[in-house]
Amino acid sequence: MAKLNKEDFISALKEMNLLEIKELVDAMKEEFGVDPSAVAAAPVASQGAADAAPSQVSVSISDAGAAKVAVIKVVKELTGLGLKEAKDIVDNNGTVKENISVDEANEIKAKLEEAGASVEVK
Repeated sequence: MAKLNKEDFISALKEMNLLEIKELVDAMKEEFGVDPSAVAAAPVASQGAADAAPSQVSVSISDAGAAKVAVIKVVKELTGLGLKEAKDIVDNNGTVKENISVDEANEIKAKLEEAGASVEVK
């Protein structure tokens, strides 16, 4: 296999969705025993509190999209709610989860977007 240069690797990352990037990070953890996200986050932490991202966020649906049933199923799976409650969240562009970590929010966002929803992380 040919060795990728930095530009090719970054170009390939740009074509991936969040779920694919998460799977790549997990594979790197398994293969090399190192968490690449921890290494990348270290310089950010040293910049000071003013530049730090929030540690707790909420995930909301801004638009269920055309595949509403698929989005309802994902909300039901993620929240453990019943079908009616999950449908109400999707119908009302509600909040799926509140006060969660940014990493968890990105995973949820990726799953919802894969199902066809537009999602906001606040």
